[in-house]
Amino acid sequence: MPETPDNIYHVFDRMLPRADREAALKQRSHVFWLFGLSGSGKSTLALALERELFNRGLFAQVLDGDNIRSGLNKDLGFSDEDRLENIRRIGEVAKLFKDAGVITITSFICPKEELRQMAKEVVGAEDFSDVYVKASYEQCQERDPKGLYKKVQAGQVKQFTGKDSGFEEPSTPALVIDTENETIEQSVQRLLNYVLERVQA
Repeated sequence: MPETPDNIYHVFDRMLPRADREAALKQRSHVFWLFGLSGSGKSTLALALERELFNRGLFAQVLDGDNIRSGLNKDLGFSDEDRLENIRRIGEVAKLFKDAGVITITSFICPKEELRQMAKEVVGAEDFSDVYVKASYEQCQERDPKGLYKKVQAGQVKQFTGKDSGFEEPSTPALVIDTENETIEQSVQRLLNYVLERVQA
């Protein structure tokens, strides 16, 4: 990690405290880090959760992999180094939202344990819940909501997670949502119950 240049002067200590922002929003901020294979249901769950929280008067922000890669991280590819930088940047953005009192929901493949651990360290372990959105490669291939698996079979996509590039199953995630063996309604409700316990003031 590069050292902070001498001409950088932080003002963190003079900014409005997180507790004041949370009090104004009447909620506790937290980062819910949804991860899993492409097609496992991460974005669907993240967006449904955001809507459920909004309906309850809670303020949340979704950080979705495709959206971030089309803007903030459009300069990054899918090499191991670029995946690391992708997650590092997202961790920093999620931390900024958390410090602003916002409930933050991320949706990224995040295939390796070291990436998820790095994100947790950036955000802060006490404010971070890693949520494994679980579905087999075969199930995701059958769903194929973006047509990516067809492109993989045709040899048009390289370094695809689960095929060319490995996906490491987590050992002790905060929560597992098994979208292969429960309905979307059941998955959303279980996730919502977990989140509400942690964000309601």
